[in-house]
Amino acid sequence: MLEAVETENVADMMAELGARAKAASAALATASSEQKDHALNATAITLLAQLPDILEANAKDMEAAHAGGMAGSFLDRLRLDDERVVAMADGIRAIAGLDDPVGATIAKWDRPNGLNIERVRTPLGVIGVIFEARPNVTADAGALCLKSGNAVILRGGSDSYHSSRAIHACMVAGLMEAGLPEDGVQIVPTTDRAAVGEMLRGLNGTVDVIVPRGGRSLVERVQTEARVPVFAHLEGLCHVYVDKSADLDMACEIIVNAKMRRTGICGAAETLLLDKAVADTHLKPVLEALETSQCELRGDSGVVELFPNASIAEEDDWSTEYLDAVLSVKLVDGIDGAIEHIRKYSSSHTECVIADDEAVATKFFNEVDSAILLHNASTQFADGGEFGMGAEIGIATGKMHARGPVGVEQLTSFKYLVRGNGQTRP
Repeated sequence: MLEAVETENVADMMAELGARAKAASAALATASSEQKDHALNATAITLLAQLPDILEANAKDMEAAHAGGMAGSFLDRLRLDDERVVAMADGIRAIAGLDDPVGATIAKWDRPNGLNIERVRTPLGVIGVIFEARPNVTADAGALCLKSGNAVILRGGSDSYHSSRAIHACMVAGLMEAGLPEDGVQIVPTTDRAAVGEMLRGLNGTVDVIVPRGGRSLVERVQTEARVPVFAHLEGLCHVYVDKSADLDMACEIIVNAKMRRTGICGAAETLLLDKAVADTHLKPVLEALETSQCELRGDSGVVELFPNASIAEEDDWSTEYLDAVLSVKLVDGIDGAIEHIRKYSSSHTECVIADDEAVATKFFNEVDSAILLHNASTQFADGGEFGMGAEIGIATGKMHARGPVGVEQLTSFKYLVRGNGQTRP
């Protein structure tokens, strides 16, 4: 396992990591599916074998986080237990079971002059992943990059320093067992923030894309300073709209799950929009179910009038990603009112419509422009694993290249293979 380095050596150390990653990426780009899957399955086995060591390392991080007065949502993202480590191993095995995207034909056609043109998937090269307090990202990102033939440089937050390194050691063991370069998955061996700046500058042209996983301040810094492309979302300001045609029992169950299953993830609902037409019948049961689950409610004047236990929402509440057991609630004029609100406040991450009326769902899907849209399902499904991708390296809300969960296919680009039999251009 790498040891922390002194601050004055960060620039040189990061340049070396970039050069080594670039060299490893060439080998990974041409590695066989069998080799990559061998490395992934070996990593999963090693994770389970090293589970006590991983939990011991995580305990050090948790102790420091508690001492530092970290918020409950932060502690939840940082915490590892037997179940979460097993889930990491299962996720890696699931990634190994996916089809290898590298070399897959996306499209193929013939030209009148006899040329055959084929568009095939190819790795991006070297991916830099910068994350905070989520040690599982070490496994998810490392596995996804490996499966897609990319090298990766991981820079975890200082709060997950010990946990991330224990997980990274398992990935290195898997690479070595499969005969692949251990530099294919590297972790930055310092908590110095100067390392982030070096990554954002591209490490002398060796980094091809940056993926940030963390809070608003981290993502804003990455998007502002990066000199290479970025896959990211700034916030997960997710909305749930309950239409007048919604089944009330279904609405209650979905909303409580969307908000309260895990409040600290980017797919957690932050605003509930309810059709005014059913405020008298639907609002109280829905809010009572949330209140029973210990959710704090902040509503507009119409909501508070019907449900006095809610406090009055301020303007800032409509644009706040709480990442906690807090939900803002607003009454709207049907589907058009919901769409208007979402267009104004959404972060383009994930939105849900609860409706039995298919026309309402279709309108919602057609007119709301967020990365993930759901009909009659919890926003907590906004997750690469739930999409059948094994895991995700992040959620992208931009419109170029990758959007939504970033899995193995999204970590590839493509090239054109043009075959001829002597053609020349007049």
